[in-house]
Amino acid sequence: MESKKLLEADMSTPKYESMNGGLPDDDDELLDIATEIATETASTTSAGSNQPVLESSTNILDSSEETMLEFGQYDDFHTIDWVRDISRDRLRHKQISRKSKESCWDLIKGTHDAWSGWLCVLFVGMAAGLFAGIVDIGASWMSDLKEGICPEAFWLNKEQCCWGSNDTTFDDRSCSQWLTWSQLFGIHTENAGTYILDYIIYVLWALSFSMIAVFLVRTLAPYACGSGIPEIKTILSGFIIRGYLGKWTLIIKSVCMMLAVSAGLSLGKEGPLVHVACCIGNFFSYLFPKYGRNEAKKREILSAASAAGVSVAFGAPIGGVLFSLEEVSYYFPLKTMWRSFFCALVAAFILRSINPFGNSHLVKFYVEYNTPWFFFELLPFILLGVFGGLYGAFFNKFNLKWCRFRKKSRMGLFPIAEVMIVTFVTALLAFPNPYTRENTSVLIQRLFKDCGPVDDSDLCDYNATYAPNLNNRRNPYGEAGTGVQNAMWQLFLALILKGILTIFTFGMKVPAGLFIPSMAVGAIAGRLIGTGVEQLAYNFPDWILFDEACAGGQRCVTPGLYAMVGAAAALGGVTRMTVSLVVIMFELTGGLQYIIPIMAAVMTSKWVGDAFGKEGIYDAHIHLNGYPFLDAKEEFKHTTIAADIMRPRRGDPPLVVIEQDNMTVEELETLLQEEDYNGFPVVVSKETQLLVGFVLRRDLSHALDEARKAQDGVVSNSRVYFTTHVPGPLDVGPKPLKLKKMLDQSPFTITDQTPMEVVIDMFRKLGLRQCLVTHKGRLLGIATRKDVRKHVATLANQDPVSVQFH
Repeated sequence: MESKKLLEADMSTPKYESMNGGLPDDDDELLDIATEIATETASTTSAGSNQPVLESSTNILDSSEETMLEFGQYDDFHTIDWVRDISRDRLRHKQISRKSKESCWDLIKGTHDAWSGWLCVLFVGMAAGLFAGIVDIGASWMSDLKEGICPEAFWLNKEQCCWGSNDTTFDDRSCSQWLTWSQLFGIHTENAGTYILDYIIYVLWALSFSMIAVFLVRTLAPYACGSGIPEIKTILSGFIIRGYLGKWTLIIKSVCMMLAVSAGLSLGKEGPLVHVACCIGNFFSYLFPKYGRNEAKKREILSAASAAGVSVAFGAPIGGVLFSLEEVSYYFPLKTMWRSFFCALVAAFILRSINPFGNSHLVKFYVEYNTPWFFFELLPFILLGVFGGLYGAFFNKFNLKWCRFRKKSRMGLFPIAEVMIVTFVTALLAFPNPYTRENTSVLIQRLFKDCGPVDDSDLCDYNATYAPNLNNRRNPYGEAGTGVQNAMWQLFLALILKGILTIFTFGMKVPAGLFIPSMAVGAIAGRLIGTGVEQLAYNFPDWILFDEACAGGQRCVTPGLYAMVGAAAALGGVTRMTVSLVVIMFELTGGLQYIIPIMAAVMTSKWVGDAFGKEGIYDAHIHLNGYPFLDAKEEFKHTTIAADIMRPRRGDPPLVVIEQDNMTVEELETLLQEEDYNGFPVVVSKETQLLVGFVLRRDLSHALDEARKAQDGVVSNSRVYFTTHVPGPLDVGPKPLKLKKMLDQSPFTITDQTPMEVVIDMFRKLGLRQCLVTHKGRLLGIATRKDVRKHVATLANQDPVSVQFH
């Protein structure tokens, strides 16, 4: 069966709506199909299909300046031809540059084409900031709705409701204007009845939010589920997933991520914001044909959009650019980096203008520290890195096992029931613990924050032996009181609960990000360790570790800093991010002095995690879904050669080829009907197998159809030539059909002895879909991206059947 799929969809074929035109050949007796069918237009896309329309050329390597550009589209679940699309763009730019010298109007059009990229990323950044502001405000309001409401202004969340109150407490920002549901029903005394009533309403709200979210996703936009980052990485590598960046996906994911976060599930909205931003980038790219009609160019806009997504998620424009470069982008030229930075900057500015949290910052958990860190703290920071790596390995392993079980079992047939069960269990277990009951972003904010002199929360309940000096000591310092001890137990239980629930939550059919849950687990662990180190320093100030930094009872440990370092370590362990993660955390704190602790923890986390497996969670889900993604970070250490992956193999039927001057129109039409390959090598003859070029199925089929309609004298036994000149007299038999311009005369070729590491580098760096294999100029077979991916999976002891797409 594999041999019958020799040239199958691994070589995704652009579907052309019109062919390119050019000057006729000097020999007027020949019917050059490429010169006759240049007027048909098909730049439209069916309404609601969200399918890209591309510029194309029947022969992108044809240097003729008379060649007209075409429009076409790639098949779904196929890879694009990077070299073909980039060459088409160069030809388009060459024609625009030539025409700009002919008239003022053409000069204006050329100028518009030059700055259209900057204008497009400007629109993307503005829209990304606007959507992020709406999502932040909506998620905050609906999250507080589970606990109560502001009767005087129901559209305000708990914090906003209490801004103007004089009786707001510092720990939970409660006030008389904010009413719990039991108070709204007239029960103002705190007893078991009010607790149970609030408990039931909390669970009901959570179930309602999750039910609406999963129903909208399942019925209106199936691609709106999950994080979206694995698919974004795959799309940016050149893969086509129609509808994944469509308008319905944008709308439904924006709404449902608010609902999913508000339901209290162990997930975040920061990862899905990257998907939302890329949907916005896809939408605006169609306003500029330069990008909307060229898939390779469009990915430059998508790379900038992903940077804007991280920028609005964490308030980190520079971190967003580095995230796009390090984690998701496949093709990232210098101009894309500058446009990504501009797009991220605009998105952050718009979100800052909206000010969704009312704190003049872009994220809920922005924090500033004024206390320095000391050298002895590197040891607990590294321990946090070890914890982050171990947690990342644990989470990745068991989440993948659960996702495989979901795909193979009948449970995958009931996604709505799965979401409802997980939501019910999460709400049931989360309500009793105040640290799991509240929104995860609020929890991270609480853990990051340092204790102040008037902070009366449990985390700051110290038995201080002195009155805090407001001029010199902003923070209470002393032996841990009962509140701190209780908080430690509650945080430990929250750590276990969130760590386990996230395994079952990530991958469900609702928008689910992984950044915030991972950061929450790390922040809890960091706060626990930080408080422990703080108490050691207080009770044993004469130890050799503390005697210099903590001399005289001076406060030398900041537990909030440990929470921040732990958050970075856990997120790094799960995703294997490094440089971009450090910069994101740096932009969150605004303090350059904490770079070293964060770097030490993140690098330790990556080293420990890599000891259990090199893949981050996003790469693992790419392979789980069978996408043909070749990670540039993977090293190939085997000694195989191209002959080991090419097809046909021994025992397979021979390779289907086209002879350059020895086949008729009828024979080619029969070939297209009997074989479903998406392209055919063209050889001198089947005996010699000397390679001439490669022709795509769609090009050939369209050319033959148009020749039947538009050309007089073309009949079934008309001979087809892929050469410039036709041998023999022309007045004998039917007129021949010349398809020279349909032929790619320089397809990528390798020899059968080419080392596989070279082959893999070619597919990675050139974005190839297929490569022809030769031996001394004779065609032997073909190697496709899918063949390469299967070979890598086999050598890694993985199931090659899991590579499903082309």
